[in-house]
Amino acid sequence: MGWVMMSERELNRMEVLAQIDDGRLSVENGANMLDVTKRQMFRLLKRYRTEGAPAIRHRARGKAPNNKIHKAKRDYALALVNENYKDFGRTLAAEMLAEHHGFKVSRETLRKWM
Repeated sequence: MGWVMMSERELNRMEVLAQIDDGRLSVENGANMLDVTKRQMFRLLKRYRTEGAPAIRHRARGKAPNNKIHKAKRDYALALVNENYKDFGRTLAAEMLAEHHGFKVSRETLRKWM
């Protein structure tokens, strides 16, 4: 098994789960220590027993978010704004992109891109 990078919180979780697994700590006390419900504690314990230390890590770590807009779409939207709506504010530019080009993007997203 390779190395697994963990935060302080995840290391604490692993210690508590190891103590519960060894029988040195009850599930209820462990849940109180980690500030989770007993049900969540049983779920964590089940994953810890099957997958080991990597089970404690958040599964989405290192992955792109599901709502991320692809770079090509971003570049296309910025090109449209620079070409057609250069002197527009972000709100109006976002509205024009949606109305005339079918590209729905919030004014805040457009602000971050510009």
